[in-house]
Amino acid sequence: MLNYLRKISLGNWILIAMILGVLTGLFLNFHVENHFIKNFILMDNVFYLGGDLFIRLMKMLVVPLVFCSIIMSIASVSDIRKLGTIGARSILFFMFTNIFSIFIALVLGAIIKPGAGLTIPTSQIMSNSTTSVTLTDTILNIFPENPFNALTNGEMLPIILFGILIGFILIKLKDETSTVYSLFDELNHIVMKMTNLIMKIAPIGVFCMMARTFGTLGFESILPLAKFIGCIILVIAIQIFVFYPIIFIIFTRANPLKFYRKFLPAMFFAFSSSSSNAPIPLSMENLDEMGVSHDVSLFTIPLGSSLNKSGSAVFFSVGVLFAAQAYGIDFNTTALLTAVITILMATISSPTVPMASVFTLSMIFNIIGLPIAVIDLITGIYAIIGMFNALSNLTGNGICTSIVAYQYKSFDMDTFNEKKKPEKT
Repeated sequence: MLNYLRKISLGNWILIAMILGVLTGLFLNFHVENHFIKNFILMDNVFYLGGDLFIRLMKMLVVPLVFCSIIMSIASVSDIRKLGTIGARSILFFMFTNIFSIFIALVLGAIIKPGAGLTIPTSQIMSNSTTSVTLTDTILNIFPENPFNALTNGEMLPIILFGILIGFILIKLKDETSTVYSLFDELNHIVMKMTNLIMKIAPIGVFCMMARTFGTLGFESILPLAKFIGCIILVIAIQIFVFYPIIFIIFTRANPLKFYRKFLPAMFFAFSSSSSNAPIPLSMENLDEMGVSHDVSLFTIPLGSSLNKSGSAVFFSVGVLFAAQAYGIDFNTTALLTAVITILMATISSPTVPMASVFTLSMIFNIIGLPIAVIDLITGIYAIIGMFNALSNLTGNGICTSIVAYQYKSFDMDTFNEKKKPEKT
């Protein structure tokens, strides 16, 4: 029995934990009425501690892993021009997926009409909690005034830029900085080893997060917004099951089912944690195992976590139509174009912290002149939406990384087509 359990892959353990967590949460939600046992002991302590501890451990690794990985991926490259083209191609793919997501979300939102017939409460929240972010601000925010503050706050784009600069300097100085090069190389190996150790408790963390989410979810708050939630899930399903597989086949001529099978652990983790950043270490590991060059994934995965937010783009697009339809506001061509540009800029500049998408959506409402009263409704059900947003963001990031790696002959198709994971030495 123990030998059989040891043979179960990490991805399958995470899937099992996620299903068990959902069932446990629903059972506690509907069949356990003892407040002390359900809420105080389990929800607020056991499940909260188990889930949040795992998320903290993974987030603890994100900044050192991204920073050291970026430096080593740059410093180890012999052809700098190739690295520049990889970055440019990655950004183009990220923008393409964001724009497609906005387009399909607006089309389906106009057909489904998730906000039609909704009764809006009179209360308003977060009406003054956001400020407009211009294109100039977005560009300036990439360049940190204090790189150590960026490292402390986990600001991904400034961290990437700072790491790239250090990597270039190490290339230029070469033998003069061999000690520094060795230091970052060894730090990178240490962080990767820590990642492997922490991932062993991933199923426990996933179980606790899913149990707490579905154990505290008030379904009475979901029913009035079922069309809104359903519209977002439908668009993301089209992304994951139609759009991503099509572009994967077109650009790599490989089987997307094999990609999903090998990338499932990272996808499950993103879904259960509602986070696109926390699964970065696991997504890199999954891509390594399927044959994507580590040098490419080290560069594109962190970059994509900041720029490739196709799930967030869906949420913003459907949210705008939801509010407009609820208030009976019709967009003309100019207003619609303004909304699209605003959503695209907000998607790129949205911070990767919990509930950030809700605050960003209220900013979009302010910019294009929509009433903000519906934000309190959306906040109540964002726990569900956030899981699908993170799933879409991470999956698109993995697909784009694989495509870029294939185009630059950094995708080992023999490894990708293997049924078993290659043994680590």
